[in-house]
Amino acid sequence: MQTASLDTPIGTLTIGTTTRGLRVVQFPIDRGQSPSPRAIEEEEEEKAKSVKDAKDDRIAQAQLDEAVLQLTQYFDGTRTHFDIALDWYGVNGLRLTVLKLLAEVPFGETVTYGDLAKGSGAGVTASQAVGGIMGSNPLPIVVPCHRVLAADGLGGFGGGLRTKEWLLAWEGVMPPALDWGM
Repeated sequence: MQTASLDTPIGTLTIGTTTRGLRVVQFPIDRGQSPSPRAIEEEEEEKAKSVKDAKDDRIAQAQLDEAVLQLTQYFDGTRTHFDIALDWYGVNGLRLTVLKLLAEVPFGETVTYGDLAKGSGAGVTASQAVGGIMGSNPLPIVVPCHRVLAADGLGGFGGGLRTKEWLLAWEGVMPPALDWGM
């Protein structure tokens, strides 16, 4: 996996790509979060490979360069849709169905957990399961879990509620707060 750090208005994101595409976008760890066990496991798997293929490295680096470019454009206000390849390694079943549905939610629009549950075929009663899926989204911002709202408010967010509020304000979905304190 090729990785890079990207300074953004919401903090420094860690981005990881493989030959198949973008595999991880991770929020700043200094927000009281720790890397997910799966992210650490994947990193260790990558390090354990004794022989690296130079061609694969070049492909993964090209994927990384494109991911950095597209995220930079998003935060510069010149991109509203991501079209980079996504590496869904380790994501399957209902989780994959829901995240692929979510990837289609346009910039500046929102859906509810119930909307995603219903759209996935799991039924509106699976809203809580969808919430759990959002919490394990390996590709936040690109697969825009910040655009998912609870029926009665913002709902949670892996990057923190202030980050979710910032992203929604950036996309014009909610008025900006007076003091972000970021």
